[in-house]
Amino acid sequence: MFDRLQAVEDRYERLNELLSDPDIVSDSKKLREYSKEQSDIQEMVEVYRVYKDVKQQLADTKEMLENEKDPEMHEMVKEEFNELNAQIPELEERLRILLIPKDPNDDKNVIMEIRGAAGGDEANIFAGDLFRMYSKYAETQGWKIDIMEATPNEMGGYKEVIFMINGQGAYSKFKFENGAHRVQRVPKTESQGRIHTSTATVACLPEVEEVDVEIHEKDIRVDTFASSGAGGQSVNTTMSAVRMTHLPTGVVVSMQDERSQIKNREKALKILRARVADMYMREAQAEVDATRKSAVGTGDRSERIRTYNYPQNRVTDHRIGLTIQKLDQIMEGKLDEIIDALLLEDQASKLEQLNDEA
Repeated sequence: MFDRLQAVEDRYERLNELLSDPDIVSDSKKLREYSKEQSDIQEMVEVYRVYKDVKQQLADTKEMLENEKDPEMHEMVKEEFNELNAQIPELEERLRILLIPKDPNDDKNVIMEIRGAAGGDEANIFAGDLFRMYSKYAETQGWKIDIMEATPNEMGGYKEVIFMINGQGAYSKFKFENGAHRVQRVPKTESQGRIHTSTATVACLPEVEEVDVEIHEKDIRVDTFASSGAGGQSVNTTMSAVRMTHLPTGVVVSMQDERSQIKNREKALKILRARVADMYMREAQAEVDATRKSAVGTGDRSERIRTYNYPQNRVTDHRIGLTIQKLDQIMEGKLDEIIDALLLEDQASKLEQLNDEA
């Protein structure tokens, strides 16, 4: 572990030199790249330096302890030695956590896609409830929500809603929401008062910049058509709606939310880029996931991750065995307890893997 930490500190010093180089300062791309790299490892370096300083003080104090003859002074030095020694395990544990590889997408905006699944109208109503829940949580964080595409359901909610949450660290908070969400309640459409079970699926994708994944124009087929509203009636006689197909992967995105074809193209390309990057990432992780499954699951869209039980005011996250009797609060966007538990479990799992590899 300490060889790795020393290598990180050496790299940090090298980055300091690079960021003072006039050639780097004049190159905005490299300047941004090196600045981010330095920022990402700064805390680790600072803690490592504190650790080394405490170790040195501990060695000095131990030497004083061995040579001190005065009983009163010996007791004072011994007390200082014990205080320093108690800091070592805490600092080592913090360093182990900081050594856990950081998800490079954590700081990015997130594109979320919610769709009604099994359960007809009730599933679509529940999809709308999830959208409202996530929106309220995003508002508490001071993040901006931009609806990119929405297909409302006549009974309420959405058959599909795609939206972006713009905010520092948005993806890190929402990345474990991938999967099937199940609701158990009496639907508004149920006259007999029977409890029904319905599902909605959630997909969370980090926003991907053009520099993150290369999509060639020749690999995209663009079709335009007139947008339509509920029931198929035309709401726009111009060919403003856009359908983009990424030919190498078969990923398709349709966008008709804006009246402007240019704006629809921009939104469609943003979603297309995120979906293609997500597909490549999943393919790259497939081999790892086959042998090493995280406690919070694989993120597969079909994986049932959570149940929302209205009669008992209960939410259960099946991946980590977490049950909370605060469904009413959670549906109002108070998600911190769930999100924090998932992040903690993921961190513990990665730390265990790191220790196994050590």
